[in-house]
Amino acid sequence: MTQPYETTHFGEQTVALQDKQGLVNKVFHDVASRYDLMNDLMSGGVHRLWKDAMVAELAPPRAGTRPYRVLDMAGGTGDVGERIVNSSLGYAEVVVSDINADMLQVGAERALNWRYPQQVTFTEANAEELPFEDKSFDAYTIAFGIRNVPRIQKALDEAHRVLKRGGRILVLEFSQVDIPGFDAAYRMYSDTVIPPMGRLVTGDAQPYQYFIESIRKFPDPLTFDSMVGKAGFKRVKHQSFTGNIATLHSGWKL
Repeated sequence: MTQPYETTHFGEQTVALQDKQGLVNKVFHDVASRYDLMNDLMSGGVHRLWKDAMVAELAPPRAGTRPYRVLDMAGGTGDVGERIVNSSLGYAEVVVSDINADMLQVGAERALNWRYPQQVTFTEANAEELPFEDKSFDAYTIAFGIRNVPRIQKALDEAHRVLKRGGRILVLEFSQVDIPGFDAAYRMYSDTVIPPMGRLVTGDAQPYQYFIESIRKFPDPLTFDSMVGKAGFKRVKHQSFTGNIATLHSGWKL
């Protein structure tokens, strides 16, 4: 008798749950070297402002009696990790973690030229099964990565596990535009401009077709807030940016 198996989405495709991570890995392997360049082109550089806003909301301390440790998950290229270290004036210790070794290699090479290179380490890890001890971080950040995780709730549960009491989670992710007129224009831009741009810059349109489809499959802000709460976080809230193109979710482990 054939055993039932779990399925999930990979963009618009329905795939076996166990297969999704490999498909996502290939996408990021293919675009790692030009990932940040494409982010600049696709968003007109606005993604930098969104990430700045996330780090401003985190407000990492600049001094203290013990190290302030941050896990930046799915942060391979290091752009968020660098922001956190710089914002703390080199006080924060950031572990940049990603399941994709190619993305981590890009980040590790860039970090050699950071202002505080000694404050970051790069670790290959699966967001669903983190290799870190319980209560070992003061903050957990993830920017535009949670939607690529096959079991999002499991990743949120893991974030809660590795955070200390009083620790904070910040999740920056694309959302669904909710301004009449702007939503249609954004959808047209996504469908007709981004995949061809991806082909021009990286030589392959398929990864960017997946990115668009994965955004549309991601839960709306209130639904995702409920998932963050289900993981055990309190005082969960969100704020939207640029007509709800992106949303910053946050919560506390109390």
